[in-house]
Amino acid sequence: MQSFSSIASADSQAHRDQEWLFGWDPTPGIVSVWAQRDGRAIIWRRDGEKVHASTARFRPWLLATHLQDLAHLGPALQEDNERAGISYQRLTGPEGSYRYLLSSYDGRRLERAVLDGATRRLGQPVQSINSLTETYYRVGPVEQYLIQTGCVYFRGLTYENLYRLQFDLETTALDPHRGRIFLVAIRDNHGFESILEAPRPEDEKQLIVDLCELIRTKDPDVLENHNLFGFDLPFLEQRASKLGVPLLLGRRGAPLPLERYQETLAIGPEARKRTRYSVAGRELIDTLDAVRRHDFVVRDMPSYSLKDVARYFGIASAERVYIEGSAIFETYRRNPEMVKHYALDDVAEVDGLSLRLLGAPFSLASMAPRRYERLASAGPAMGILEPMLVRAYLHTNTALPCQSGQQPTDENLHAGGAVHLFESGIAEHVVKADVASLYPSLMRTFQIGPASDHLGVLLSILGRLTDLRLTHKAAARTADEGSVEARHHEATQAAMKILINAAYGYMGAGSMALFADNRAAGEVTRRGREILTQVLDALRQRGMALIEADTDGVYFAVPSDWSEEQERGLVREIGEELPNGIRLEYEGRYRAMLSHEVKNYALLTYSGRLIVHGVALRSSRTEPFGERFLRQALTCAMTGDIVNLHNIYLEIVYALRQRKLLATDLATRVRLSKTPETYMAARANHPEPAYEALLNARRTQWYPGERVRFYRTKGKRYIWLPEETAETATYNDWQEEKGQNALPSHDEVAQRRDYDVDHYLQVLVTSYAARLRKAFAPDDFAQLFRLDGQPGLFDQPIENIQPRWIRCRSAEVK
Repeated sequence: MQSFSSIASADSQAHRDQEWLFGWDPTPGIVSVWAQRDGRAIIWRRDGEKVHASTARFRPWLLATHLQDLAHLGPALQEDNERAGISYQRLTGPEGSYRYLLSSYDGRRLERAVLDGATRRLGQPVQSINSLTETYYRVGPVEQYLIQTGCVYFRGLTYENLYRLQFDLETTALDPHRGRIFLVAIRDNHGFESILEAPRPEDEKQLIVDLCELIRTKDPDVLENHNLFGFDLPFLEQRASKLGVPLLLGRRGAPLPLERYQETLAIGPEARKRTRYSVAGRELIDTLDAVRRHDFVVRDMPSYSLKDVARYFGIASAERVYIEGSAIFETYRRNPEMVKHYALDDVAEVDGLSLRLLGAPFSLASMAPRRYERLASAGPAMGILEPMLVRAYLHTNTALPCQSGQQPTDENLHAGGAVHLFESGIAEHVVKADVASLYPSLMRTFQIGPASDHLGVLLSILGRLTDLRLTHKAAARTADEGSVEARHHEATQAAMKILINAAYGYMGAGSMALFADNRAAGEVTRRGREILTQVLDALRQRGMALIEADTDGVYFAVPSDWSEEQERGLVREIGEELPNGIRLEYEGRYRAMLSHEVKNYALLTYSGRLIVHGVALRSSRTEPFGERFLRQALTCAMTGDIVNLHNIYLEIVYALRQRKLLATDLATRVRLSKTPETYMAARANHPEPAYEALLNARRTQWYPGERVRFYRTKGKRYIWLPEETAETATYNDWQEEKGQNALPSHDEVAQRRDYDVDHYLQVLVTSYAARLRKAFAPDDFAQLFRLDGQPGLFDQPIENIQPRWIRCRSAEVK
């Protein structure tokens, strides 16, 4: 029988775990927080249809490894005195850790004092706390407030309780320096729809004023759009600035201007910088971030454009209006109602994406001490888990480990997961088996956590999340399909999965993470390699054809006459041989797979859908004609239809030679990264096609970030292909002012056929057909994709050519 003391201990542990995961302040309905460095905070809470704003004071804080930089304050520096101008608290922890919590009624005063002291200590000017990471740790004002108080967003709310408003700009050009806003579509999740118009240039100023006033009157909690940070807000900001209109998008009674800053976008395999915007009282959400996060997991989305994504998720209406981007403004001039319908369809699809993809970040905001808008694009390790760990340690008055010197130099790297490419070629009847959440399962099963996490917070959070996720998954299955309850449970389990899968990555993040432990991370991957080897050996023993294995999963081919039930039975049988707590799952089956190289492959589903993964087979810089050919060719190759594959290739070659393709079929689109001054300084030694195309069009002004399409004519001359008719028209107005000849219209350039045939034939072979090279024997590949048209001495009938098939050892299969 369990003793009273053990029951109390268990209850205490459960209560502590709950606070570590969800915070401790019970304040319900927080929908936005705006905190400033001077210690003032505004908190907006939703109570049904009403939103209440309240103000609070908090003490901005810093963590420090020592007090030397505040010694110059003398008696003014006081211990454990929250009324003092600057005070400190000793946290429990060893020397060298962040064991001093510094605070002040004004964070700017605290930082000035620290910088003055550091300048004296180091004997040179110190301008920023960010240059002293070996001594200080800090987070933004909102995070300081949430960590200090234990508050979180959305307590007691469901996603449906949020008041969300979507708006989308329609512009005459993609560049705000050459185009303007002529229409804005607006809707919200309460059924409101509206269109604001500026048919004449002189109407644009009033349109921006009306948009701001509408947003402030409707007073939504969240503003949303697809590519909000990449297009709509930068464009709106530039136009408002040019027209002298204050961009007042925040809530009334709060600081109203739009704020901008640089952030590192941590979604996807590579981090990148971008400009981020924020306003007081509202959360700004870009659904493009959610799409990128989704595709980073599934890796099968055709593109990130709103229309493609809406079709992918099945949220595009059957009556949806489609208009080519280049024709929108011209269509508006002729048929404004059609463009209004098109624009409202856009914002309706943004709402659909939000419902589909933003539930998980919403749930994360009820756990992590960060703004909802930041969690929608934050990396799950540093951006979500670490703030939760910091909150837990400060709540228990425990020092945080210092980033510098956490790992011995010889342990900065640890052996990663196993990656194997067993075969290149084409396999039929392919199965994917995956060890469910392998690394977090290993961490929990074998209690492998960071040595510096003396409180065991990471493993505690991991265990609690895993148990709660299973509860929410079960509840989602029993709830009515499509109900608010079902969506809530599904979003919550998805959010928990994000955190669970981030635990290992955080532990192995090196000096970037406070609680990194490369030795522990290495132990996790060592055990992971053992598990994967056990799975691979079991598949080999049963005669399966191994294709590729990566960390925690494997693709393999099964006999052609096997049913899905037999495939599932095999995976279940092998899974039963694994250690307790480790689950092998049947993830999917495919009609065929092209194995190109590690993490670069194409899959063909039994329903005929093509999934392409990896930069070797996918590229963001593609010519439309080549991309169309490659998708058709991949399908033909994976179904063994080599005759049709060859015919498709010959048809493209013929179309190029006969100039049947248009300039738009061959144009490459790239994003500019250099200013005119930077490019011209390097042009003589390093000319680049995109910029040369603009110069050939007599364009001497462009902007980093602008997207440019161009194609190549004979003599290596590059031609700019404007995105819209209005873009060309606007530029021609400038040319006329200077007395220069006008450019051809957008449509005239798009219809041109003066491209360099030989160049694009080579592009077809070297950039597109070459991606099929590993699917065929060298001689067969050379015969299939020959350009000179002359038969070879050893040619065979095309119908006799077969791909390099990857087969399982059928005779050995039980």
